[in-house]
Amino acid sequence: MYRRVATGRWEPLHPGVYLSEGHPYTDEVRVRAAVLWAGPDAVVGAEGLTLLDRALQRRVDFAAVYRAHCRNLGRTGSPAGSVLLSAAADRAASQAERLLVKLLRAAGIIGWEPGHPWGGYVIDVAFPGVRIAIEVDGWAWHMTPERFVRDRQRQNAVVNGQWHVLRFTWHDLTGRPAAVITEIRDALASR
Repeated sequence: MYRRVATGRWEPLHPGVYLSEGHPYTDEVRVRAAVLWAGPDAVVGAEGLTLLDRALQRRVDFAAVYRAHCRNLGRTGSPAGSVLLSAAADRAASQAERLLVKLLRAAGIIGWEPGHPWGGYVIDVAFPGVRIAIEVDGWAWHMTPERFVRDRQRQNAVVNGQWHVLRFTWHDLTGRPAAVITEIRDALASR
């Protein structure tokens, strides 16, 4: 270890955490280094899900995240990472979207795709065969004016493309899941 640091092959980031020569020092590296330094329980909980959600929302490839996780099995934070990756394995980009996916599966509704690309945008959950788009609105993602505006632009484009749009909030999904499923079934029946 000391020789690798002395020769510049490793750069110390935190006590016991190093960056290998040739690796770019990105925001993701900074976060991972902080988590490794903080210990095995640092990623467990909502903070870890939020971090993963943000990465997936910025179109970090799930397969790349999974490969990175596999390369680091057995290291500090690996068990917590496994839990997070299991939660995100459905390719939904947020905890709210994962809840919607869970509701759809429990209701036996088929024909949907999470993260469906369309017209330069990504629809949260889509029924492409009948052009129904479901958008899940959460406070964490829609807090900036830019994101709010982008969502409105996406919805206008999708509606102009002859899609039927349904919007649900976290409170809809947790407080009235049966009504959400009924609204989705009604939309499917009308198409």
